[in-house]
Amino acid sequence: MELSRRDAVAALAAVGAGAGAVAVGTHLRETDPEEDNELRRTMVAAGEVVYPGEVSGVAKFVETFLAGRLDDESHAAGVREAAETLDGYAATRHDASFADLSVDQRDDLLRAAGVATAAENPDGTEVERIRYYVINELLLALYASPAGGELIGIENPPGHPGGTGSYQRGPTP
Repeated sequence: MELSRRDAVAALAAVGAGAGAVAVGTHLRETDPEEDNELRRTMVAAGEVVYPGEVSGVAKFVETFLAGRLDDESHAAGVREAAETLDGYAATRHDASFADLSVDQRDDLLRAAGVATAAENPDGTEVERIRYYVINELLLALYASPAGGELIGIENPPGHPGGTGSYQRGPTP
């Protein structure tokens, strides 16, 4: 299943960021472009681990969703900090950035750090913040999009309008 920028914009709208956030968001931030590039690389790399194997187009989807989500500076600071922490774990364990590791190495690193079982907490431990700001952010993006909803059998995910049949019957098995 191909994820698209349109799916990312739909997911942004579903979480309240609004479609206009993508168009104007990159002009409102005063961050270092290199820092944002590293953040995008880390988030795309994490998406390649946590998204199901049948999903393609991860990079453009994650980058578009992330552009809209970084407009909220307090949230953006948490995402940046969690991604930097994840890169730090990768550097300590593999002497490389998270994005430069293979998908299997990234998966092993996330599991070894305890991210898979950690509670999500924006003010918690490093691992809980990685779970909240990196993993859950990516899962929210995927499953709030029409393509992600289709993956789990929901014709129209919450927040997306549909025909009368889409809200009068449950998902098909």
